[in-house]
Amino acid sequence: MSKKKITFQNPQGMSLSGLLETPESPKAYALFAHCFTCGKDIKAAARIAKALVNNNIAVLRFDFTGLGSSEGDFSNSNFSSNVADLVAASEYLREMYQAPSILIGHSLGGAAVIAAAKHIPEAKGVVTIGAPAEAAHVMKQFRGHVEAIRDIGEYNVMLAGREFTIKKTVSG
Repeated sequence: MSKKKITFQNPQGMSLSGLLETPESPKAYALFAHCFTCGKDIKAAARIAKALVNNNIAVLRFDFTGLGSSEGDFSNSNFSSNVADLVAASEYLREMYQAPSILIGHSLGGAAVIAAAKHIPEAKGVVTIGAPAEAAHVMKQFRGHVEAIRDIGEYNVMLAGREFTIKKTVSG
């Protein structure tokens, strides 16, 4: 097994940090998306990658824009940018190794891999772990702050013991 630190560019030209773990002779490649405000190095991601590598499946896990060792400002990221980051990661794998045939996501990363799957034609399987079934579940994370985010445009919230700036996004 080998572990290789890699970087690739997202659509905005920011460098995203990843870790590619490969068995000696991979029979497939998987792409792992971490949970909201987490990162590629969380224990769950490392354990899942190890189990897959032990079954001859290579795994790329990376930090979304503005998290971990990736460039960018987390407060300027959103669900759509996470999906775009996943598509960029799949393009990196396609160009350098082999396109991912398995997409795995934890929590909000699970919702993101579902959305990204339509842009990754080689994907044969999508696995989610505790992915939200609806937007209302995600909004519970901001309980008590939704009005401030809506009125002010952004607000600092505590998530998993860390402070993050959450911005209102405008679409359309």
